[in-house]
Amino acid sequence: MKSFIHQLPKAELHLHIEGTLEPELLLTLAERNRIELPYRSVEEVQAAYRFTNLQSFLDIYYQGAGVLQKEADFYALTWAYLKRVARQNVKHVEIFFDPQTHTDRGIAFETALTGIFSALQTGRQELGISFRLILCFLRHLSAEAAMSTLEQALPHRDKIIGVGLDSSEVGHPPEKFVHVFDRARAEGFLTVAHAGEEGPPEYVWEALDLLKVERIDHGVRSLEDPKLVERLKAQKVPLTVCPLSNVKLRVFDKMADHNLKQLLGQGLCVTVNSDDPAYFGGYLEENYRAVWEALDLSRDELAQLASNSFTASFLPDGKKEHWVQEIRKLC
Repeated sequence: MKSFIHQLPKAELHLHIEGTLEPELLLTLAERNRIELPYRSVEEVQAAYRFTNLQSFLDIYYQGAGVLQKEADFYALTWAYLKRVARQNVKHVEIFFDPQTHTDRGIAFETALTGIFSALQTGRQELGISFRLILCFLRHLSAEAAMSTLEQALPHRDKIIGVGLDSSEVGHPPEKFVHVFDRARAEGFLTVAHAGEEGPPEYVWEALDLLKVERIDHGVRSLEDPKLVERLKAQKVPLTVCPLSNVKLRVFDKMADHNLKQLLGQGLCVTVNSDDPAYFGGYLEENYRAVWEALDLSRDELAQLASNSFTASFLPDGKKEHWVQEIRKLC
């Protein structure tokens, strides 16, 4: 079954590029950019990567992002991720980046964007991995700050396909960003949002009704609301679920408690993703293996998850169908 998982063509739709900063690269960039960190070794960094909830993770996540200073740093970060997932038979990625994490510390919007986008282009040319890039607003900051970030993105609509919403969910409902998302859609951006991870099902409703998103990132708490489940099924709204992340951040105590199989059984368009893999203990293939082992998923269920990853993507229909057919050949 491990071989089958590896052979499955896969797309990743919920990946924060800043969350792929492995301890080795973190220390290398800190030294190169002369940034003091409270860690002296890879082991010390790894020991710090232990979290009790979303906020405790975000604290170290933002600290780690501080080593990203130059265009070359963002390129190195993205290229390292792409090389790793190419070995896991990942064929398409739709990655998030958080401009405010960088602009708020004096790094130009274009510095981060150019470094990331250039690496994605290299990945397409050298590794055959297609891509889409999605800008995320930090929900713990103001709607005005998000609007300013959106305006910085407008000259780069040829590189950025959509906008999303991430960071601390509890206490920052989607309704806070209605006007920003209205403007983003009017400017031609697709929209997604984190909802229903630590936040309640009501946040999923708001993301759908107020932000008019096309995908829900996480959404695991949707099962608490049967009417919401029916809507997600009827409208075929994808959920970009991140199993190892959910366990690491204590959304579920252990993988055997995860509701991914239930979501799949309800007929929802569930996908598997890695979220912030450097911090959560696994990239895409490790997430597939974890849910297979803990939830006793069948070959058909694993193939469905892989097919869903392409169906839920922002690829053209012809590309989606190509990869779905490739998956069927393995079954």
